[in-house]
Parts: sequence; structure tokens; C-alpha cells
Amino acid sequence: MSESSVSGVQGMSVASAFAGMRSVSAVVFRAGCPDCRGSFELGASEMRLAIGATSRSTFYSFTCPACGAAVRKPAGERIVELLTGGGVSTLRLHTP
Repeated sequence: MSESSVSGVQGMSVASAFAGMRSVSAVVFRAGCPDCRGSFELGASEMRLAIGATSRSTFYSFTCPACGAAVRKPAGERIVELLTGGGVSTLRLHTP
């Protein structure tokens, strides 16, 4: 895709496509802690995604803002899609 067209629209520049925007809302994800049972929202910068060779080695993690526990949860295809689309930092795990 060239910078002169956005989503296949001919003649529209990136600058003109975003000209009317004043701000961009941050993406937040709802999460829960299995330790303290807290429920909260986290920003993309507060989460990490690890993509392994199998579904068993693919997970996301975060630190619970309520109790400080390190939380690690499995991530299926849909979760991976949502987290990567929302800007969560991704680490690709390589296994020998």
C-alpha cells in the first residue's frame, strides 16, 4: 500500500484521511486476576504476548494492579488477534 492511498481508496492521502481527528482513544483490555479475583482494565503497554510453536506455549501475561501477582494466561487464536491488533508487545518464542 502506498502512502497516497488508504484502504484502496484512490486519491486519498493519509493526511486527509485523518484530518478531522482530534485524538485517538487508547485500547484497553478487560482482565482478571486468579489470585485476588480482581477485575480491571489494562492498557496495551501493561501486557505482554508470547507466541510459541504450539497453542500450549502461546500465552499473555501481566502484573495484577490490585495484588501485584504475576499472571499468565493461555492465548488462543482470537486472543492473539485482539492483543496484537490492540498494540500489545509480542515476543515470538523459538523452540529447538
